[in-house]
Amino acid sequence: MLRRISSWICLGFVLCLVACGTPENKDGELEKVMADVAKNYAAMVYANYTDVETKTKALKEAIDAFVGNPTQDGLDKCKKAWLEARDPYGQTEVYRFYNGPIEQEEREGRINAWPLDESYIDYVEGNADSGIVNKKADYPEITKDLLRSLNEKDGETNIAVGYHAIEFLLWGQDLNTSGPGSRPHTDFVDGGTASNQDRRRKYLQVVAEMLIEDLSAVKEAWKPDTAGNYAATFIDAAKGKDAVQKMLLGMGSLSGGELSGERMNVAFESKDQEDEHSCFSDNTYADILNNATGIQNVFLGRYGSVQGKGIYDLLVAAGKQELADKLKKEMEDTMTAVKAMPGADNKSFDQLLVGADTEPGRVRIKAVIDALRLQTKSTAEAAAALGITINLDGN
Repeated sequence: MLRRISSWICLGFVLCLVACGTPENKDGELEKVMADVAKNYAAMVYANYTDVETKTKALKEAIDAFVGNPTQDGLDKCKKAWLEARDPYGQTEVYRFYNGPIEQEEREGRINAWPLDESYIDYVEGNADSGIVNKKADYPEITKDLLRSLNEKDGETNIAVGYHAIEFLLWGQDLNTSGPGSRPHTDFVDGGTASNQDRRRKYLQVVAEMLIEDLSAVKEAWKPDTAGNYAATFIDAAKGKDAVQKMLLGMGSLSGGELSGERMNVAFESKDQEDEHSCFSDNTYADILNNATGIQNVFLGRYGSVQGKGIYDLLVAAGKQELADKLKKEMEDTMTAVKAMPGADNKSFDQLLVGADTEPGRVRIKAVIDALRLQTKSTAEAAAALGITINLDGN
């Protein structure tokens, strides 16, 4: 599988833009709007992570019930809960890339690190004894401290914890070109299919507990009206200008090198389902949709019931109406392209990858990549128009 993505993307050309003219700022009005934008963003982030925490706690409850009575129905409920937790999480990815709470204390690497070497965790085709689960002599007891110490040890694909570790434990390897992985529920039943069923159950529970702990810590860092936490510092920073710089950096970095590049173009070029983001569950399309939605949310200043000023309003206040409308339209076009990607036959991302570049599925993937690249360039233009410098990598 391909290398894990670093928070600081390092491929392709660098867009290093500085101010192109001075934005309008009558009587300090621009600083007031920036402050409003920063405060609304912090409220959005908190609401988003609150939803993620709630959905992931529901996943943990499903896992606990399944571990207590490992049935096919229980496994199916765990899978459903995992998919439901991923939707709000995908929209949080835009809050990365500026060393915020998600990236502090190695949290992002414990929450969403990918890609993942399956054999580091459990058995794989051709090796029934691989993985932490099956190495009882090396790891007698599966604990949080153990898995924390093993995560990314001796290699960035040595992922031991997080959403994708849970995904692999629930679905197993995806060896099917027309569907997701199909791990049998009997892998968790004493005397069932794979050995070490008790350790596999324990591993699943421990990883879920760790995930909730890390997500809760990130959420609390963004809690409104809490003196000394990250949200308070973020809102107060340089009358909002530093906060806006971080917002634009998150938008551009996710849109460009991360989503259009590593998450889509790498798989597009290789045509290998191992290079897709959620390869065990075939949830990659939903990942892409939610990532793109998160970028648009920040631009428009909205998430769920939180509705306020976003980057669009700031550009308008700075006298950049035309640029604001252009970027808004580009993001709408991106969302249209993303929603059209599965096609009428609702194919999964890995199915769309195959064939010649003229195949309809590949044409639709390329349309999304191109749309994301276009809005990334305009995001850099927006930063420059606001007198803000951001460094974005693209390809």
